[in-house]
Amino acid sequence: MLLLGGLLFLQNVNTNRLGADSFYTQIIGDGEPIESKASNGEIYTNYQYSLLGYDEEGNEITLDFNAAKQLRQGAFLQVFIKDDKGGVTSYQEVKKDEIPEQALEQLQ
Repeated sequence: MLLLGGLLFLQNVNTNRLGADSFYTQIIGDGEPIESKASNGEIYTNYQYSLLGYDEEGNEITLDFNAAKQLRQGAFLQVFIKDDKGGVTSYQEVKKDEIPEQALEQLQ
């Protein structure tokens, strides 16, 4: 039973978000394309973003992160940061009404 619970946890929880600080931002502008080559020779493109983000108290931070695709213009993101992991570890799109009031005030 404990093993089954552990497997369910690993499948349903993004461990990159556990213990991380949350910031909120809005996609404004395109990410800068960065091409890389995989070990099999295939070329792929990531997009680098540098955006201002705000915590739930409205404190500002610069968020530098990569995405596997261009992110939707105007989209609001919740970005997760772990300093011990070198910065942004994960992000997810959120609705405007899910953003804490003080962070949203800074974004507008």
